Amino acid sequence: MARTKSLLRYPGGKSQLTEFVKHILDINNLQKTYIEPFAGGAGLALNLLFDNSIDNIVLNDRDSSIYSLWYNTLNNIDELIYKIEKTEISVEEWKRQKKVHLDKKDDPISVENAYSTLFLNRTNISGIINGGPIGGFEQNGKYKIDCRFKKEVLIKKAREINNKKKFIQLYNLDANEFILEKLSNYEPDDTFIFYDPPYYKQGKNLYMSFVRKDDHKKLAKNIISKNEFNWITTYDIQDEIYNLYSKQAQAYTYSLSYSANIKRRAKEYLFANPKTKIETFANVNLE
Repeated sequence: MARTKSLLRYPGGKSQLTEFVKHILDINNLQKTYIEPFAGGAGLALNLLFDNSIDNIVLNDRDSSIYSLWYNTLNNIDELIYKIEKTEISVEEWKRQKKVHLDKKDDPISVENAYSTLFLNRTNISGIINGGPIGGFEQNGKYKIDCRFKKEVLIKKAREINNKKKFIQLYNLDANEFILEKLSNYEPDDTFIFYDPPYYKQGKNLYMSFVRKDDHKKLAKNIISKNEFNWITTYDIQDEIYNLYSKQAQAYTYSLSYSANIKRRAKEYLFANPKTKIETFANVNLE
């Protein structure tokens, strides 16, 4: 299996947790539905689906640009692939796609939004939409703007995801709205939820939405209110977050290597609802 089946490079993406989450699914006998209320790049969800570790995945993302990419991958694949095939990967095209994105970013089904999101994600430093192009505008860096935009690879991934579309449900809702209005559609005994909200401290630098501190408090309350479901939640290490979850959930720290601006060995919080069996496994060491 490739490191991730996702089309996107995502800051703090959790695809490296794939084997750990597969183990949680196994020991809790959960094989039907896997949900990500903050889908982002959805690399972990797609890994589980392609590995047949789960029957169906449910992806939700409030960001209209991220949603538009998944929507068009599932529903408008030929036009999306045509754009991948025909668009030049250059600084001039980067400037054009930047303008397209500013114009179309609030349209959740626009193929122009979808493609500009993909283009900027694959050509920007660390995949951050608001970042600058890899290699700089003068292209005098070590890496060039096209180094992460491998057309053949992206087309293959897009086709593979589209071929699985009957097993993928997609929503474009605020996470709190999704929790309160959509979770009742799923059976708690057959469903696992992975909440991966934007970082408490650095979220405003990496993500386009959900960065106010009060949002985290409201989210914690809603997650805990649905403790009939098996779930885990990951966060950056902040006392405020620990205080929101630790009294009503299992609380751990874990270490995981990933890249967000620089490669580092990061320690994060991992919370789980009381009924979920959870233990150290693979590359995840719980403390």
